[in-house]
Amino acid sequence: MAKKGRGGQGTPATVALEAAGVAFTVHDYVHDPAAESYGGEAAQALGLAPERVLKTLVAEVDGALVVGVVPVAGQLDLKALAAAVGGKRAAMADPVAAERSSGYVRGGISPLGQRKALRTVLDASALEHATVFVSAGRRGLEVELAPQDLATLTKAVVAPIGRG
Repeated sequence: MAKKGRGGQGTPATVALEAAGVAFTVHDYVHDPAAESYGGEAAQALGLAPERVLKTLVAEVDGALVVGVVPVAGQLDLKALAAAVGGKRAAMADPVAAERSSGYVRGGISPLGQRKALRTVLDASALEHATVFVSAGRRGLEVELAPQDLATLTKAVVAPIGRG
């Protein structure tokens, strides 16, 4: 089911995918600690169109943490994220709160296998691709899967929350 790259990649994200019986492929690359954009680095290192590589962002909507998953080529539209979950006001979450809630470090936050399951919104553009890439839970490690599987496993609302 999963194709392994270099060793030691059993992360909560890959464990969750294996437990769900979902088809996925693990892709690894050498992470550059000086990289400014983790998602952009992944797209470039793996030779992928940035529209297929998704970043996982944690925001606070009306006081509750919410996950937004959008292409690395664009930005998260906070107003659209709030509307997608029936909220009024959204702001990016404190990075420490995002790490604590997810169990992952910034730049390696995966929408899968989070310590605490949060409401998740997947940008509708993800469904335009046969497969997409999201962090597998560690910098330098991506997982490729069908966007429908990503939406199902995260119980995501699918909405246009990205802007280019």
